[in-house]
Amino acid sequence: MSHQLRVVVVVALLTLREASRRRVVLALAALTALLLALSGWGFWRLAQELTSGEALVASSQVLNLVMFGLSLIAALGTAFLSGPTLAGETESGAALSVLARPVRRWAFLAGKWLGLVVFGGAYVVLAGLALCLVVLATVGYWPPDPVAGLALLAGQTAVLLTLSVLLATVVSPMASGVVSVGLFGAAWIAGVVGGVGSALGNEGVARVGTVSRVVLPTDGLWRGAMHAFQDPSALLAMGQGAEAFPFLSVSSPTPAYLVWAVLWTAMVFGLAAVVFARKDL
Repeated sequence: MSHQLRVVVVVALLTLREASRRRVVLALAALTALLLALSGWGFWRLAQELTSGEALVASSQVLNLVMFGLSLIAALGTAFLSGPTLAGETESGAALSVLARPVRRWAFLAGKWLGLVVFGGAYVVLAGLALCLVVLATVGYWPPDPVAGLALLAGQTAVLLTLSVLLATVVSPMASGVVSVGLFGAAWIAGVVGGVGSALGNEGVARVGTVSRVVLPTDGLWRGAMHAFQDPSALLAMGQGAEAFPFLSVSSPTPAYLVWAVLWTAMVFGLAAVVFARKDL
């Protein structure tokens, strides 16, 4: 292993250890525990009030709703974690003490990014799996493809983290978190608007969702995750209006779109590396 690759691994491990010590982790754990408890009570009530068939269909839709809450918690946590981790160290001069040694800036940035992606990805996978188990225990519903759904949620987190890392190289930690979460929300809203346009047969409005999913792939990956979590009969129950419903997805992402999401992440990280290399520390 070359020296710079060892730097990437060491910085990633240090970033993971640093992230686990921050209070944002306690906030993530508290919010996740609250979400799991409330969702468990809600799913139990569904099982009590509906027939078994109705409860399964309803549960698949509510599961997507709760998963969105989980992805929102992940977006908030990871966006506000990446800013202080990178921008905070550069502003305080702590990064300069490391970069004074024979350490390339891109390797330092890649280590930070890798540590944050592992942290964020592990969080959404473990929390999402816990939620699936809660639904299974209360209603008896198990998603058709939970592995793909959780992998797409982890991919969504990686995309948002990469954007946060880029922003953290040019603006303050707080601003990078606010802008990242704001763009995440804007992409989701644009996706909902596009779905309404598709349901109404309006190509102009539908194009809003298509363009937003290309510009920022978080919503496209989220819709793929929903498709993996939902029961196929939910689409039949909603009929033509399924595309307009914000917590149903009519299709999974194509291989070409997944490739684009990977390329988007690589390009944004490459831009962040260029900006960080030229940054006056």
